Amino acid sequence: MNCPVRVRFLVCAVAAGLGLQSAWAADMLSPPRADAGYARPVPLFDTPAQTFAIVPATWMEVAPVRTDLASPPEARVLRSISETIATIQPAAPPQAPPPPVAPPPAVATSAPGVPAPGTATPATATPATGTDAAPTMAVMQADDEDLWARIRRGFKMPDLDTWRARQTTRWYADKPQYIERISTRASMYLYHIVAEVEKRGMPTEIALLPFIESGMQPNAVSIAKAAGLWQFIPSTGTKYALEQNMWKDERFGVIESTRAALDYLQKLYGEFGDWQLALAAYNYGELGVERAIANARRHHRSTAYKDLRLPHETEFYVPKLQAIKNIIADPQRYGITLPEIPDRPYFVSEDIPADMDVATAARLAEIPIDEFQALNPAFNRPLIIGASSPTILLPADHAEAFETNLVAVEATGQPMASWTAHVMRRGETLEILAQKANLSVNELRRVNRIPWRYRPAAGSVILVPRGEAVTDDISPKLVDASFSLVPVVPRMRRISYRVHHGDTLSSIAHHWHIRTHDIMAWNRLHSSRLRIGQRLALNVWNGGNPRQRVRYSRHHPLHHYSHHHHRRHRRARHPCRSCLASAS
Repeated sequence: MNCPVRVRFLVCAVAAGLGLQSAWAADMLSPPRADAGYARPVPLFDTPAQTFAIVPATWMEVAPVRTDLASPPEARVLRSISETIATIQPAAPPQAPPPPVAPPPAVATSAPGVPAPGTATPATATPATGTDAAPTMAVMQADDEDLWARIRRGFKMPDLDTWRARQTTRWYADKPQYIERISTRASMYLYHIVAEVEKRGMPTEIALLPFIESGMQPNAVSIAKAAGLWQFIPSTGTKYALEQNMWKDERFGVIESTRAALDYLQKLYGEFGDWQLALAAYNYGELGVERAIANARRHHRSTAYKDLRLPHETEFYVPKLQAIKNIIADPQRYGITLPEIPDRPYFVSEDIPADMDVATAARLAEIPIDEFQALNPAFNRPLIIGASSPTILLPADHAEAFETNLVAVEATGQPMASWTAHVMRRGETLEILAQKANLSVNELRRVNRIPWRYRPAAGSVILVPRGEAVTDDISPKLVDASFSLVPVVPRMRRISYRVHHGDTLSSIAHHWHIRTHDIMAWNRLHSSRLRIGQRLALNVWNGGNPRQRVRYSRHHPLHHYSHHHHRRHRRARHPCRSCLASAS
């Protein structure tokens, strides 16, 4: 949906005021993206629903070589691999001519009550025996069994009947298209999540938590830098053994993030002994919920979740899960039709023996690269390095094709990777590397996710095209390689600024003589709203006295056009830029 910027901001602000700001505003109001490259992960508020449209496997054909989306090195590898795959795929058999149409048989006359030749009456037809019909019925039941019914059978958490839950249920019920969209995205991951939840004996309501955490978008990134289906922040991800380096961020991975989230939820349930409190702690943190419980006990109040005094977002957190549960339990009551999700695995895991491009892996599996990235969003680069013993997820009905094509390509000895690692030396620039590799600087920045006005620091590892003379894969020593960026503009330094009462993006920008949209880009902010105590990373100018400049610039909103203000600034040692412009 393409909405004007003001309308999208107004709707997102209203949704945020209701505590329902997470996924719907992103999914319903974000503009569509035209690119399908490797610049992943994208923020939650910039992820369209079309990126993860699920195509049934029966409709898929062999994915063509998308040279328009691939870099020149990748295009060469893809063409070579496509030629190898074409040699092992059998040609379609020639179509046989249609058989001649036989004339209709003559109808013989017969006596009354005697059937004509070649016909049968219900009395003479042979009925199916029990042994013949049972296997067919069993297969039909297994194929027609729906995953939603399995989830409903596992509901164990007590219902939360509060005004927030009722209000949130009505809010979701009024958005049937959104429910259908996130349910369609869930068809790729929900079976695995439900299976893991049941394996641990947890209520299946937990499997619905990604609906409200990320809108079932595995590449979602929040303002607080929480990422993935389960929205792990970096520190919690490290605590629960989620690998985070320049090659891979397992917070986005489906299998590993699900394992870590269930470990965390089980720990919280063991600590609080109540699933609603455990979910509140998952959103707010253990210490925050413990403080709320201690405060309730001091004032002799109930320590149940619905009676605790919690932040606004946490107060609506469990009601949102209850609303999704209500709709899944009885969709007809709310006029919603859930898409059918079969109760069988959607994906299987395959090992990668050597370095391989993401585009090459999708080509070997004969699936579109968009679907491959939807199943494997953890890879930060267009290269999967074999030194880390990676596994990839593929649709279950394409695993055999991947294995067959992989064996055929390995037999030819041709490389499956078009990129290799390069350690930046002191004084080396992207322009020099791009010229040596016969590649544009823009392409080199895109592949390595280097924004403009930044450059990789000395000692950082970046990807460069793999020449014909390079035969070895990336060394295991570079699995945990460092990757850091420094501003291209000289005489700048990076600081951490703490937001104080009354601060706005404009005042902070005037404070340090920088631009507001730079502050939003450096900190991945999606709105101009700030909270007291929030930390902002700023790249500020060296030299001069910033405190003296700040003292003058803070007068600008009220006294910018004052003659006395300009006269005082002209006499100052460090006048502001506006005063210099007016003086000239």
